[in-house]
Amino acid sequence: MLSDFTGALADARKTVEMDPTYMKGYSRIAKCCINLGDIATAENFIQRALEIEPDNQSFNPEKSNIETVKYHLAEAQRALEKEDYRKVVYCMDRCIAVSCACSHFRLLKAESLAFLGRFQEGEELANNVLAKDKSSIEAIYVRGLCLYFQDNLDKALTYFQTVLRLAPDFEKAKVAYKKAKLTRQLKDEGNQLYNSGKLVEAAEKYTSALEVDALNCVTNSKLFCNRAAVSAKLNQFQEVIDDCNRALKLDPQYQKALLRRAIAYSELKNYEEAVKDYEALYKMNRSRENKKMWNDAKLELKKSKRKDYYKILGLSKNASDDDIKKAYKKKALEHHPDRHANTSDVEKKEHERLFKDVGEAYAVLMDAKKRGRYDNGHDLDDEFDGHGFNPMDAANLFSQFDGNDMGFNFQSHGFPSNFSFHFG
Repeated sequence: MLSDFTGALADARKTVEMDPTYMKGYSRIAKCCINLGDIATAENFIQRALEIEPDNQSFNPEKSNIETVKYHLAEAQRALEKEDYRKVVYCMDRCIAVSCACSHFRLLKAESLAFLGRFQEGEELANNVLAKDKSSIEAIYVRGLCLYFQDNLDKALTYFQTVLRLAPDFEKAKVAYKKAKLTRQLKDEGNQLYNSGKLVEAAEKYTSALEVDALNCVTNSKLFCNRAAVSAKLNQFQEVIDDCNRALKLDPQYQKALLRRAIAYSELKNYEEAVKDYEALYKMNRSRENKKMWNDAKLELKKSKRKDYYKILGLSKNASDDDIKKAYKKKALEHHPDRHANTSDVEKKEHERLFKDVGEAYAVLMDAKKRGRYDNGHDLDDEFDGHGFNPMDAANLFSQFDGNDMGFNFQSHGFPSNFSFHFG
């Protein structure tokens, strides 16, 4: 199409040179120039024609098209100054509708698409221009820009270098080249520091890289995720979540950031959010590993909603039977109702509840089978056909231990006759 209008323009110029009063020649020149986006030349030839025939109305459609292009070019320039790239794309579409063979308008649209993250569309437009004109500096620049915004920094630098060899004063290519080079340098330095265990210094490099270009969303999402990896190594899990949030805001499909955030939520025992992230990850990538992580997170969530028997007795999960017995004696003594007989009704009820929980924890953790099922997240009620788990009465359990050995003598068990407990 470009060659068609270029050839037609050359022919029309010849007719006007042969006959300077030939109005159809001027009209053809104006139409060809408008289609090629050469608005200034189109205006010039229309003006020359009207100087010969001031009342000639045949140029009105071309004059209208010229005004349309000039208006949208001005609007696009204002939008560029505000970095309103959607508006630029809109304006270029209006210009292209009039100037269908103008490579500049198409490449300005392609450049704006790159800034909007619509890389495939931008690349396609640039490649179409390059297919017709391999030396198009603007198209080579746009191709490099699309690669730059996809975190393909090495290839992007190659394209920018090509542009600057052909046109050393191409300012946009200069700026993009400097940004790409600095980003790559800082990112590589950060990775080297991270791998050598210099975590604080690595985080500083990633932070510096993030300051290079706020519009480079794909690269910046990876830099945020890298900085989150540093925080994870330092056990700063809230910082991990914060940086992963930033990464996912820039790239909602970034699976590594989603996984890293899920792990951090689990470390902070925020299992509900962890389950959401693992579910989202599995929906993006239905691998066996992702499904297992999702199921594991759901199990941890389920376990987190149960009573923590280890916490009730103040024990670690690898506590021995002797540890459990000692802890039970201490906690049972602390919360035995007889010890709190003279307290308020509210306090009495609270210590009765705690005393019951202590007995319940002991009954489960001292039974190897029940403890194993508890540790694996199973419902203990499953063993009893849904009728509930009924451990021995807390007071009777307490009576099995020698009160004197525990350093305290109780006159009674302190429970009403109908007191009992069960698993909720």
